[in-house]
Amino acid sequence: MLAGLAERIFDRIAPDPDVPADLGRREPSLALMTDYLRDIVARTTREPGLTRALFELRLEAARRPELRAALGGVLRRGYADDVAHHTAAGLPGGAYEVALLRYAVDGLLLDLLTTSIDAGFDTDQVVSDLVSRLVGDATG
Repeated sequence: MLAGLAERIFDRIAPDPDVPADLGRREPSLALMTDYLRDIVARTTREPGLTRALFELRLEAARRPELRAALGGVLRRGYADDVAHHTAAGLPGGAYEVALLRYAVDGLLLDLLTTSIDAGFDTDQVVSDLVSRLVGDATG
């Protein structure tokens, strides 16, 4: 049941179909990757309770093996879908860079949606720097 809740959360924070369609018309670049990540951050912070619930489910999965198995499958499918989209779109980097960005964005979201370190940095600039620093080196 809890794994089903995670799937429902992912459904609710899924992108508006027009956004990836619009972004998909652009040439692959770091700027395009940045805009994809900006959309992810906007969607996951628009309804903060959903993303917090997903964090809570992940924490609960660390304590409950049956949830760990089910939720792990959902998370791995999401990652595989991200890598497939990334590759199909011709974006710079590969599976490793997608993982790096997921790790970084999860940390950013945790900070934005829970008790923050309140470093005072602009979220859009942070997203831009994450892409350029984590993926920029993979492009050349």
